Amino acid sequence: MKRALIIAILVFIVCIGVGILVAVMMLMNNKIGPLQQDALSRPRIYAYKDWQSLGIQVNPGDIIHIRAQGTWLYTPGEYHGPEGHHRYRAPNTYPINAVPGGVLLGRIGEDGYPFIVSRGGRFVVDHAGFLYLRINDDILSDNEGYVTVEVDVISPESE
Repeated sequence: MKRALIIAILVFIVCIGVGILVAVMMLMNNKIGPLQQDALSRPRIYAYKDWQSLGIQVNPGDIIHIRAQGTWLYTPGEYHGPEGHHRYRAPNTYPINAVPGGVLLGRIGEDGYPFIVSRGGRFVVDHAGFLYLRINDDILSDNEGYVTVEVDVISPESE
């Protein structure tokens, strides 16, 4: 009985030692530990949510660079990217009409005018506020999916 207990304790100690060794080797090979900046998760803009703040405050004169990718659904059975649907134009009930339905939109501040982001671009800020994004659709409850975005803000002071 004593011999079995001693063997079990030794096996346990060896397993702990091997676990620590594996963890150290993974850290040394960058398999775990701090993430590089480009490996961090990009914000997701969901097709079934209204205006979504990215928590990014911008000011007049700032230049916003946005890049978007991914797929979402706003027309049954037809997924598309942030550029919107190539056949369906948005009716008057959408935030912006007569443009592709399902296109990615942006807005500065709670009451700002919406603008087309699509797959991305460069936008000059004319008033202060937080950056918001959403899909160009009027009924969000039947939508699915999301697009991810990368946002860079360049302030005139930093140039």
